[in-house]
Amino acid sequence: MHKLRHAIRLMVFSVGIASGFSQTANVYSVRDFGAKGDGTTDDTAAFQEALDAAGQARGGTVLADRGNYFFAGHLDVPNAVTLQGIWKSVPSHLGIRDGNRERPTDDGTTFLITENEGNENGAPFIRLNDNSTLSGVVLYYPRQNPAVEPRIYPYAIASRGKNPAVLDVEMLNPYNGIDLSGSERHLLRNISGQPLRRGVYVDNVFDVGRIENVHFNPWWSGAGNSAAYQWEMANGEAFIFGRSDWEYMLNTFCFGYKTGYKFIHTARGECNGNFLGIGADDCRTSVLVEQSAPFGLLIGNGQFTSFHGPDPTEVEVGPANQGVVRFSNCAFWGPGNQVAKIAGGGTVGFSDCTFCDWDTKNEGRAAVQAVGGSVLVRGCDFQKDKTQVDLGTNVQRAVISDNLIRGKLRVINHSARKFQIHDNASDADGEGRP
Repeated sequence: MHKLRHAIRLMVFSVGIASGFSQTANVYSVRDFGAKGDGTTDDTAAFQEALDAAGQARGGTVLADRGNYFFAGHLDVPNAVTLQGIWKSVPSHLGIRDGNRERPTDDGTTFLITENEGNENGAPFIRLNDNSTLSGVVLYYPRQNPAVEPRIYPYAIASRGKNPAVLDVEMLNPYNGIDLSGSERHLLRNISGQPLRRGVYVDNVFDVGRIENVHFNPWWSGAGNSAAYQWEMANGEAFIFGRSDWEYMLNTFCFGYKTGYKFIHTARGECNGNFLGIGADDCRTSVLVEQSAPFGLLIGNGQFTSFHGPDPTEVEVGPANQGVVRFSNCAFWGPGNQVAKIAGGGTVGFSDCTFCDWDTKNEGRAAVQAVGGSVLVRGCDFQKDKTQVDLGTNVQRAVISDNLIRGKLRVINHSARKFQIHDNASDADGEGRP
């Protein structure tokens, strides 16, 4: 019956196009293909039929109106097709309502996802292709329970091909959020929610990708002692970047993860890009750079805090890194053990940054601890009367200059090399030298 209705629709749309009514010919309602939206009927086949109809017409918009759409399977969005819910601005839901508590299924377009539980490598719930878009929906995994450790699922969304987009979507509680592997010129804009294991994964991207206004908060589980949230803090990674050429990230935030922003080496290489206005709150490590591309990670106007876990640290650069990492006009506050731990053979720089708190347990730790590579700390404001910089024996080059110092300048140099340490303004007696 669905196939018959589908054939009739295509005939009607063809007539409409021939008659000059193309403005409505490329809009399809999932209700017309049999979707119920009652929260219990499996709507997978109805949605896929609507998507395929738009794809066969070489593009269009598939509309899912207000409803709770249950899916026992997964969806593939064809080239040049948009799957559109009712939301025009990304929603947020503070918990799950029982009685007077809010429920994500009370309003809007909600997708209830159940396929591939326990199979992290299974098919993603939604696959986007060339020029396809997902917009205006809430993704909800009804079998997740904040009182226990998360159930394992594959990625909620996987983008492939060129120019895929995810706009105005709430990923309320997926195990894995969005996989952007191989999706050149991807666009994520206005995304919220609480991915539990991985939020956004980027790799194998050779043309400019854009990630804008993506915010991950523990709205589903609550930022407390729930088993799901504690598991997320011990295991979760909000943003992960492998090979990506000229990635652009603007106005993003994450709260309560093991790692906020993680940069790794993959078989395809590493990431370089521009990261502006990014933030990580209460992550055990706010920014972890295992490797970066030689062209550099340029991180500006960021705010980072770390104060839980075995060794809370805002920035950690690993021993394998050979690339460049630059922080400009960023604020680091805690309380944590240290602001930065730097290893490897690359260059790490801080300029016009504010270091608010470190060495909370008064163990004599420096804000910036470098055991290798090259280090630049210039024009920064150290707001504690504690050791500012510790330079290890394997540090190759260092410039520590033009900083504002609270108390006495304390720069420890374990190396025989003579580094450039000058023109630092201290409010203690003396000339501002160690």
